[in-house]
Amino acid sequence: MRLRNIPAAAPAIAESEYCMKNPAELKGIWNRVYGNDFPIHIEIGMGKGRFIMELAAENPDINYIGMERYDSVLYRALQKMEERPLPNLRFLCEDAALLPDFFEKGEISKIYLNFSDPWPKDRHAKRRLTSRQFLERYDQVLSDDGQIEFKTDNQGLFDFSLDEVEQSKWNLDAVTRDLHHDAQLCEGNIMTEYEEKFSSMGNPIYKMIISR
Repeated sequence: MRLRNIPAAAPAIAESEYCMKNPAELKGIWNRVYGNDFPIHIEIGMGKGRFIMELAAENPDINYIGMERYDSVLYRALQKMEERPLPNLRFLCEDAALLPDFFEKGEISKIYLNFSDPWPKDRHAKRRLTSRQFLERYDQVLSDDGQIEFKTDNQGLFDFSLDEVEQSKWNLDAVTRDLHHDAQLCEGNIMTEYEEKFSSMGNPIYKMIISR
């Protein structure tokens, strides 16, 4: 991924009340950030934040965390947040590989993975956010009844993801290879920026929901 460097991004993130610093210190006490005991949902690789900000606006009784490792991308979401603050949403500029360092077992109720980097080369398979290595990390932070929802337009990544689930202890709760023509799974669907772009080009959107 080639990203344009935005010099203002890092300082803005460091100064923002919406971007959580030293997240390891919040492990096990994340609900104190929000001042309630509502469930916590996290989107990993949230991009510019459209998806998770709409979710947070529609569901005030759920707390959300948007995780994005690239500060120049997160900066765009932060600008939106400053224009339209949401009390139940916070951001993390961190690598998802560190999830178990930031959250206790059971602290997260749902994980969203939307249009993740496919890392197409075989030697990079373990970096894919639906790899067995990442599934193990999710297992360390999700509640017993927690779920993962994954959307992509990349058929190869989707097939890989289904295979990883099949070879793990995870269960496939729902699956579609054409989300926008699946009345059940598309109900209440919130599109990301990428989803809108790819679907407008005629690309089918793939989705799966998994649990343990």
